Amino acid sequence: MLRKPIPFRLYLTRFNYQQLILRELRTKSSNRYTQRNGEDDELKIRNPIENQEDRLYFHKSKGQHILTNQRILDSIVRKSNINPNDTVLEIGPGTGNLTLKLLEVSKKVFAIELDKRMEDILNKRVAERGFKDKLTVIWKDALKAEFPQFDLVVANIPYGISSPLVAKLVYGTNHFRSATLLLQKEFARRLLANPGDSEFNRLAVNVKLVADVEFVMDVSRRDFVPCPKVDSSVVIIRPKADIPKVNLDEWLAFTRTCFGKKNKTLGAIFKQKKKVIELLRLSKKMGPINENVEMGDCCGCSEEDDDERESEGEDFYSSSCSELEAISFKEKIIEVLKSGGFEDQRPSKLSYELLLPLLSSFNQAGIIFHDQTEQKNAGNAAFAASYNS
Repeated sequence: MLRKPIPFRLYLTRFNYQQLILRELRTKSSNRYTQRNGEDDELKIRNPIENQEDRLYFHKSKGQHILTNQRILDSIVRKSNINPNDTVLEIGPGTGNLTLKLLEVSKKVFAIELDKRMEDILNKRVAERGFKDKLTVIWKDALKAEFPQFDLVVANIPYGISSPLVAKLVYGTNHFRSATLLLQKEFARRLLANPGDSEFNRLAVNVKLVADVEFVMDVSRRDFVPCPKVDSSVVIIRPKADIPKVNLDEWLAFTRTCFGKKNKTLGAIFKQKKKVIELLRLSKKMGPINENVEMGDCCGCSEEDDDERESEGEDFYSSSCSELEAISFKEKIIEVLKSGGFEDQRPSKLSYELLLPLLSSFNQAGIIFHDQTEQKNAGNAAFAASYNS
C-alpha cells in the first residue's frame, strides 16, 4: 500500500519547527559556554550557581574543573566518614560546591585556594548558609603553603599538581586520618597499581610504603564545568600507623635508581658504567646509614617513570676512582644482587616488601644511594619544583 505523500505546507511547518528547536539549543549553549582562542584554553562561563550573574574564566590548563553533580558530591562527603568534631582540609575549593557540604558535617574547614577571583562567590555562598565562622580560606599555592593542623583531607585536586600534592601529604609532617581525593583517572590508576601491573611505578611503591590506597568510584568528565578531556576517580589514602624502619631519603634515592628504567632487570640497571661510578663516588664520600631519621617533606617520586639521568663528556668519568676500584665495586654490586636472587628481577614486578631487604643488603655492603651532605628540601617551593620538572 502506497503512503500518502505529506503536504508540502505541513513539511515546511515541521522543518521550521526543527530549525527553531536547533536555534534555541544553540542559543542556550552559547549563553553558557563561550570558547576563547588563546594559549590558556580559557572558557568564559556564566556561573550557574544559585542564579548568580557573575562571569568567570575557568582555566582548563590550570586544572580548574568545578564538580557540579550533587549526587557525586554527597557520595564523596559520605565516604570520607567525617565526624562532627573533625577539622577538614580542602585544596582548591573553587566556587564552593564541595566546601558547603563539608561545612555542614564538620567542625571547621581550612580551604587553600590560589585564585582570588573565587573569593567573592565563595564568601557570599558560605555567608548565605550561615557557615562564615566555620571556614578559613588560605589564599596561597597549596604546594608552598604551610598546612594547618587537620584531621582529614577532602579535595578535588587540580590535575597538574596531583603528584607533588600526594607526596606532600603522605611524606609531610602533618598527621591525619585519611585523604579523600578526586584525581585524574589515569593518575589514580597509577596510584592504585600493584607490582606486575603496567601502571606500577615509583610513585606507587613510595606511597604504598607509608600509606594504603583504596579505590572509591569513577566520575564522568560530564559531571564537571568546564568539561575536562578525561574522566576522574575518587580514592582514599590512609597513612599507616607503623611504617618500616628505613632511612626515607635513602629509600627514595634507591627507588629513583631502580624505577628509572623499571622494565629493565636490576642487573642491567646496576651494571651500567655510569651508575657504578656514581655509586662508587657516593659510597666513598658517605659513612654508615642512620635509619632512625624522621619523615621529611620530600618524596622524590613522580607519576611518570623517569629515565636515568644521562651525562656526556669526560668530566663524568674523571674522578678519584681508579679503574680497579670501579671493577671491584661493580663486582660487589653484582654479588649483592645475586645473593638475594635479584639480578634478573625487574623493578616493575617488585613490591616495597621485597625491595626493602635489597636496600638493606646494599647498605650493609657499603653501597649508598643518598648524599646525606646535601641539604634537605625543607622549603616547600623546592619540594614542589622537584615534581614539576
